[in-house]
Amino acid sequence: MPNTDASEAAAKHRDASFRPKLLTTLRGYDGPTLLADLTAGLTVAMVALPLAMAIAIASGAEPGAGLMTAIIGGFLISAFGGSRVQIGGPTGAFIVVVYGVIADHGYDGLVLATLMAGIILMVGALFKAGRLIRHVPEPVINGFTIGIAVIIAASQIADFLGLEAGKVPADFIPKIEALWAARDSFSPASAAIALVTLVLIVAFRRAAPKLPGLVVAVALTSAAVAWFGLDVETIGGRFGAIQSSFPMPSLPEASLVRIVDLLPSAFIIAFLAAIESLLSAMVADRMAGTAHRSNTEIMAQGIANLVSALFAGLPVTGAIARTATNIRAGARTPVAGVAHAAFLLLFMLFASDLANLLALPALAAVLVLTAWNMAEPQHLVERLRTRRGDQLLMIMTFALTVLADLTIAIGAGVAVGLALRLSRRGTPEPDWRTPER
Repeated sequence: MPNTDASEAAAKHRDASFRPKLLTTLRGYDGPTLLADLTAGLTVAMVALPLAMAIAIASGAEPGAGLMTAIIGGFLISAFGGSRVQIGGPTGAFIVVVYGVIADHGYDGLVLATLMAGIILMVGALFKAGRLIRHVPEPVINGFTIGIAVIIAASQIADFLGLEAGKVPADFIPKIEALWAARDSFSPASAAIALVTLVLIVAFRRAAPKLPGLVVAVALTSAAVAWFGLDVETIGGRFGAIQSSFPMPSLPEASLVRIVDLLPSAFIIAFLAAIESLLSAMVADRMAGTAHRSNTEIMAQGIANLVSALFAGLPVTGAIARTATNIRAGARTPVAGVAHAAFLLLFMLFASDLANLLALPALAAVLVLTAWNMAEPQHLVERLRTRRGDQLLMIMTFALTVLADLTIAIGAGVAVGLALRLSRRGTPEPDWRTPER
């Protein structure tokens, strides 16, 4: 099949209209390409299945909401997006802001904020915001990403170790204090299941990278919990049965006061969705030799978030790890992402009872590994060898993300970063390094 991205690579700034890649890639589509896309879609669906539910649980939502969001986001981002192989869904980057919005405004408040974020993204795409996102300083992105990773890891300590801590505070320091106070409830069985899951995932990734090791590891350790009757909490034990059908679409309750209150959260969701999706698309370009359409991608993110909100779902964006899995599995077109959503839908409709058996420590291990990958510790020394101003900017953004608030962290980081850039006029900025996570 001819590579229709070649001419786009030479004119990458020509993204002036809404042109989904699906329409481009369907020209000359054939049977072998369909088979490759279906195989990749099934592979990435098996990775997305436990991850989507784990992200929802860590965000303070029901696990079924994560599964439904992965279906909606996966379909719409692939159907309308500007990347050949982008996979959309809920991601770890949203956990912190989603947890905070639910804690402060309830789940209905999150739905309204997500809907508003979708509208913001669509308006941003119309004003060509895709080109502006690249000007966000990389130390800011690194700082809040590492901060989010630390918060995600901390949020999983209770399930990883089987602590009976109840509802822990949202703020980092009080959370650690509450977890320490519950240390006497440590469960060796839960910790063993979490550690074995972690080891299995890493082992499968190294020994058989094409195997969906994540889902195999979670399935094996969850089966061990059921088989040996271990005193380990499961999804069904904590949340009850997962929904096996879509709710009817509806609009969240809205008022002028509520919209104003939720506007900062909506902007943060929109910002994270844009940043993560374009980072993921850039990773896909490097891995697959393609060129994405940035404004089309942001428009697709807006559509996906708006529709997810109508079905009471979570925020969605491009998922870097799942996109990389999709490429390694042989995906060629956005049909792979559509197929991934279809496979998840079939699971929800016909096999959701199996999800009730998944052990929560196993899902906690998945998110701990996700946090490790987000932080990219292998690049820490490299980041600390950059210019002193960039080092301080990254550390400041990290500290504000963990100890203060994501809104403050991003706002302060972008402002200080732009001030640094103005002070260096005439000095070339270092090349943008796409993340490996």
